[in-house]
Order: sequence, then C-alpha cells, then structure tokens
Amino acid sequence: MDKSDLVQKAKLAEQAERYDDMAASMKSVTEGGVELSNEERNLLSVAYKNVVGARRSIEQKTEGNEKKQQMAREYREKIEAELQDICNDVL
Repeated sequence: MDKSDLVQKAKLAEQAERYDDMAASMKSVTEGGVELSNEERNLLSVAYKNVVGARRSIEQKTEGNEKKQQMAREYREKIEAELQDICNDVL
C-alpha cells in the first residue's frame, strides 16, 4: 500500500473512531522514512492521542469500594504495559 493510500485509510479510521487502526496506518506511513507533511503529523498525533486517551480513562471510572479499586489497579497495570508498548512503537 502506498503512502497516500495509508493516509486515506487513517482518515477513514478516524471517521469511524477506530484509533488503533488509524495509528497502525500512520505508523506504516512513518516507516517510509520520508518527512511527514503537516497533515500527516496531525493524523499521527490524533491517532496516538486517542489510543492513549482511551486507555487512560480507566483512572476516572474507579471511585467505589476496595474490590473495584483492586480490580481497577490490576487492569491499569495491564493498560500501562500496553501504553508503554504504544509509546515505544511511535518513537
């Protein structure tokens, strides 16, 4: 798939709110080794911002009893590992 197809796929994924797919497409664009345009940088930023944001939202939803908090902590650790992989991926 060429660069313009990948960018178009990322735009479609954004419209469908499929940010993991959007991030994957933009990652493929960056692997081409060519400097990104402003639009491409914006798409990359939006993709990873939303991928990370969706995983961070667990922090705000865990007010309650100790059992819920423990479950949330364990799940957060799993998400933190995913975030680490995502961040390393984009770098």
